[in-house]
Amino acid sequence: MNARVKSAKGRLPLSGEVWRRTVVTAVVLTSVSATAFHPCGAAEFFVSPHGNDAQAGTREEPFQTLEAARDAVRRLDRSEETIVWLRAGTYERSAPFVLTAEDSGRPGNPVAYRAYPNEEVRLVGGRQVNRWQPVTDDAVLKGLAAEARDKVLQADLKAAGIRDYGEVKGGGLELFFDDEPMTLARWPNEGFVTIVGLVEPDTVDVRGTKGSKTGQFMYEGDRPSRWLQEKDAWVHGYWFWDWSDQRQKVEAIDPEKRILSVMPPYHSYGYRIGQWFYGMNILAELDTPGEWYLDRQTGILYFWPPKPIDEGRVVVSVLDTLVTLEGVSHVTVRGLTFEAARGTAIMMRDCEHTLIAGCVLRNLGDRAVRIEGGAANGVVACDVYGTGNGGISMSGGERLSLTPGGHFADNNHLHHYGRWNRMYTPAISLDGVGNRAAHNLIHDAPHMAISFGGNDHIMEFNEIHDVCLESNDAGAIYAGRDWTMRGTVIRHNYLHDITGFRGHGCVGVYLDDMFCGTQIYGNVFYRVTRAAFIGGGRDCSVENNIFVDCRPALHIDARAMGWASDSVETTMMERLKAMPYTSPLWRNRYPELVGIVQDEPAAPKGNVVVRNVSWGGRWDEVEGKARPYITFTDNCVDVDPLFEGAPPATFGLQENSPAHKIGFKPIPFEKIGLYEDEYRTGVPGR
Repeated sequence: MNARVKSAKGRLPLSGEVWRRTVVTAVVLTSVSATAFHPCGAAEFFVSPHGNDAQAGTREEPFQTLEAARDAVRRLDRSEETIVWLRAGTYERSAPFVLTAEDSGRPGNPVAYRAYPNEEVRLVGGRQVNRWQPVTDDAVLKGLAAEARDKVLQADLKAAGIRDYGEVKGGGLELFFDDEPMTLARWPNEGFVTIVGLVEPDTVDVRGTKGSKTGQFMYEGDRPSRWLQEKDAWVHGYWFWDWSDQRQKVEAIDPEKRILSVMPPYHSYGYRIGQWFYGMNILAELDTPGEWYLDRQTGILYFWPPKPIDEGRVVVSVLDTLVTLEGVSHVTVRGLTFEAARGTAIMMRDCEHTLIAGCVLRNLGDRAVRIEGGAANGVVACDVYGTGNGGISMSGGERLSLTPGGHFADNNHLHHYGRWNRMYTPAISLDGVGNRAAHNLIHDAPHMAISFGGNDHIMEFNEIHDVCLESNDAGAIYAGRDWTMRGTVIRHNYLHDITGFRGHGCVGVYLDDMFCGTQIYGNVFYRVTRAAFIGGGRDCSVENNIFVDCRPALHIDARAMGWASDSVETTMMERLKAMPYTSPLWRNRYPELVGIVQDEPAAPKGNVVVRNVSWGGRWDEVEGKARPYITFTDNCVDVDPLFEGAPPATFGLQENSPAHKIGFKPIPFEKIGLYEDEYRTGVPGR
């Protein structure tokens, strides 16, 4: 499902302060998009991998490096728009490209670094690996699986000048073949095996969930006996909770008792029977095409290519960051591909009106873009995939004064992220005040799609599906544990096919551990477990949403009056006192917060559930202690709402739908998802 219109102005009536902030942000974004990219009359420089920095930087005599072009821009007064055109080719970086305040454009006269039209430009943080040879070392051949011995090739990284390999547990060297991330040798090749016993059981007890604090556990079968001669074997597991994974080095294996021991420090939560793990970084498990292993002592890289090695391109990640922008304003980076870095591709700190547009950011060890501080910076119409952690991280605005940051992630396609660090690495994260995620398509990830913290954010017109694939106590959109983080609006999104690890269920919009003051308005949830979840919080609204085949559609509990009561006097009070919640500004903005300490702070008061449509599945899962505090009004539940066609083909309602009688307002479903614009000329699935 994708939108077919370009614009996405909000239709939801908001309170005065939220609406004011939304309009101010929209005006800022409109002015940026309308003035920043018109090339007529611009000063121009050209860069080519085949150029020369001693040349003039013209079309006929281009520079070779971005640094030469940047320095040429610095010599201009920037009284007109400036464009640095990058011609086709691969720019293999040995250090990040750095822009600072002196590289800024001016209002109405931005500086742009752009790919030349219809040419592919790559900024690469890796090194191409050549000189592959068959494996001849008898000891290595003996350690390999029989089926791999004549398939695996080797290359000497030290001889190629690559000596820093990073750590196995994260942030280290990775291998890519034909622009696809390859798999560090592991067993099983897909999925997990389970813990079947504990050496020291019942030394951990979390509300009746028992386990061991010691990292010694039993496994089934004899496969780990093949790892006894391994130099650096690791295991990656969800050791106690399915939302907390960790990689740990193998200390010992007892093949007779089938006991595997990991090296301390042990996992902070402990280990539990039935939890899952796999072995990794194991030469003996290099047994299928696409797997690789690096001997960190010798620098020898072993690889079973998925096709003949001379028919593809092998790259290993070396550089941490590709581009850093510090204190920059009115700069655009457009149409480039960023890849094969060990860390985050683009770091932005304290920038203003700076845009990353129409780029591809892929095969990275950390995130695609990280925005910290500043104001009105955005990531627009980018494709982000194959990242080791998350996608776009935005932190801006100031909470004490409720000053909005105005950062935005709009019209981006983010998928297959969290490839390395699986949990708490969302496609988009929002922190601070007044930032926005809109029209993004997010799918295929082990954990959450969007996380947020802070105040007055907007998440709208996003399509999210097939996330939380490796966790159950998780949410596609998630925030938790604060009374003061209020004012966020989650509206007009389409969440579908979100059912958790092995189909055991997770959450759509997850307001965890007493999170408060959030509007869930006008969304469509299809086949989502616990679609709208209020975990003991206050002053939240679930209004005008459509739930189809959700089990259940609604969850509200009173956890602060029960098992989570200890956090009321500790974490919750500490975070409350850290904010000026009784000041005139905060009192006007969040009047419900002023008297919370005297008003049964543990009770889930002020929550409203109104004018929702629920069809199929199950309506609610509301704790008995919570129900008296909730206002339920005019919900159309277990009554055929008379869709215009069978969902998910359509969620439109017929004119005689009973939902109209309760005042249900149409959801602008046609606006949800990606759209075509000057940066995105094609939309997946359209």
